[in-house]
Amino acid sequence: MSDTPKFEVIDRRKFKAEEEQEAAQAQAPKLEPEPMEPHAGPRLVVPESKPGPETPVDAAPKEAIEPEMPSAPTTEESREQKSAYDASAQRLEDLVRAQNPALGAQPPVGFEHLVQQLYVSAMIQMGAGTQEGQRPRVDILGARQTIDMLGVLAEKTKGNLNDAEERTLETVLFEVRMAFLELTSMITLQGMQPSQPPPPGKR
Repeated sequence: MSDTPKFEVIDRRKFKAEEEQEAAQAQAPKLEPEPMEPHAGPRLVVPESKPGPETPVDAAPKEAIEPEMPSAPTTEESREQKSAYDASAQRLEDLVRAQNPALGAQPPVGFEHLVQQLYVSAMIQMGAGTQEGQRPRVDILGARQTIDMLGVLAEKTKGNLNDAEERTLETVLFEVRMAFLELTSMITLQGMQPSQPPPPGKR
């Protein structure tokens, strides 16, 4: 047996790490497992619904966005208003006739007056009635809207007009549409023509 003493090298870093881990676990709060209900089956976990692009969070109900339409007048209110309007219109006509005795009584406004008013408006918007020597002022978009109004009038009154009224409306609508086609053709041709070069010496 040898008398040479034996030395054992112990890595203290290992024990120090274990001690620090045990100390950290001791300081951490203990989380007790959630008690399970007896005979509890599987539970379905539904994720919370998040608003998509089609349903914004701050979207207000449709009823709150659209303004409420005013209630329609009652039959009695309409009758009283019509009576007051007729009386006021008669007073105005009496005043005008007193200042112009030769004017005579004005005929009542009928369906043909409405059609004629829209016809005149459409033709003026397309440049009709321009004085000679002046450049016509054309409102082609306004003319199109007026012509479309005549079309709506023809559609909505179908079956409710007498022969004369229906013939007048069809004739007027045909004439304004033809004038519109001629005018738009001229505008298209002018837009497609190349610009003329300036004469020599004017550059």
